Amino acid sequence: MKTTCLDGLWQQGRDFLGTRYPILCGAMTWISDATLVKAVSEQGGFGCLAAGNMPGEALAAEIDKCAAQTDKPFAVNLVTIAPNFPAHKEAVLASKAKTVIFAGNFPKKNDVAQMKAAGKKVLSFASTDSIAEQMVRFGVDGLILEGSEAGGHIGHVSLMILLQQVLFKNPGVPTFVAGGIATGRMIAHLLLMGAAGVQMGTRFVMSEECTAHPNLKARFVKARAREAMSTPEYDKRLPIVAVRALKNKSTEEFGRLQLELLQLMNENKIGHAEAQYKVESFWMGGLRKAAVDGDVDRGSCMAGQSVGLVDKVQPMQDIFAELIGEAESELEAVQARLAAIGG
Repeated sequence: MKTTCLDGLWQQGRDFLGTRYPILCGAMTWISDATLVKAVSEQGGFGCLAAGNMPGEALAAEIDKCAAQTDKPFAVNLVTIAPNFPAHKEAVLASKAKTVIFAGNFPKKNDVAQMKAAGKKVLSFASTDSIAEQMVRFGVDGLILEGSEAGGHIGHVSLMILLQQVLFKNPGVPTFVAGGIATGRMIAHLLLMGAAGVQMGTRFVMSEECTAHPNLKARFVKARAREAMSTPEYDKRLPIVAVRALKNKSTEEFGRLQLELLQLMNENKIGHAEAQYKVESFWMGGLRKAAVDGDVDRGSCMAGQSVGLVDKVQPMQDIFAELIGEAESELEAVQARLAAIGG
């Protein structure tokens, strides 16, 4: 595949990941399994296995499965706030995985040190400029700068702002960017801005190889960008972890639940602890319900706003061909525009 214009721009990301293309697949619980890791990595991208909150022994087995299915590089994504996080760390430390990605909340300095001492390359998500700075101080090898346009658990700052706050200031480590990316044209411009590469999740859900339920893929095909909404928080007394997912019956019920609980709290008919538990337990099993069982009305259909840019399911090979072709063509067009004005 022709990449003449791209070669220089994405060399840093390629060298860092050890891949043909510095394109990471987002780690999506119940979706980013060994099958998706293989599909992405075999096409020259960087597959990422989602640990979610599976048992430690299950994660160890899934890592072994990834290593058996592909000799290409891949990462394991660990959610630092998951109850099984300690077991996940041990599984990764004892595994053949060469790269670990910390997500959810930022890791402790010792978490980073442990992985590096074991010879692992460490990436960490950053949803604010302060987190990015702290992660660099902690010694991470690279950053994934994720804007609020992304699907799943998100921060509150858009990628447009994070690029200016972090990427343009050259944080000193390779910086990959995520949130709202689904086209090769956007990849080209992000590379021009200084990104080492990009991460996409929603786009790869729409691959034939992805094991997500066909109902979820069909819902993605029909979805518009504005339907991928962040969960609202109506009152600081009931804090909500921000999640971007497609609007459905359950998201509407969740909003009503919060308002009902706040009213009961105002009337002293329910205590804070009980109300908070009801809020936090509402979505238990929601991801599995959508991604595995195919209940897109009641499950949590996590998706980034880039869902409005995808309208078909494709073989992974075609997705990569489209992304790389678009990126190369866009860079050629940029060169032509600059040449036309004497740039």
